[in-house]
Amino acid sequence: MSLTSAATLATLDKTGPRRITDLAVAEGVTQPAMTVLVRVMEEAGLVERKGDPSDRRVTLVCLTEAGASYVRTRRQAGIDAYARMIDELTGDEVEALAAALPALLRLAELESHAREESDR
Repeated sequence: MSLTSAATLATLDKTGPRRITDLAVAEGVTQPAMTVLVRVMEEAGLVERKGDPSDRRVTLVCLTEAGASYVRTRRQAGIDAYARMIDELTGDEVEALAAALPALLRLAELESHAREESDR
């Protein structure tokens, strides 16, 4: 699976159903490229298109259970990989990493806020 496909699935998991145009902006690709990507993921059973109940002219891209399962599996694989690497650190390195967590969490918060602002 391409990085853009995986990122798109993660975006849908995090934000819920989105328009193709919104997904294209969020992932930094053109609308036609996102349309093709969504079609491929739809054929793979990872996403589906549904009408927007608030505006019948709009079609939303939604994760299927298979798509959500893929995101969960990929996320868990990342967690497991980091856990294995952390197990290789010395005690001092683990302490330094733990001390850095508040700053890392703040960076993630700032990045999320910046992404929300750019989506508007």
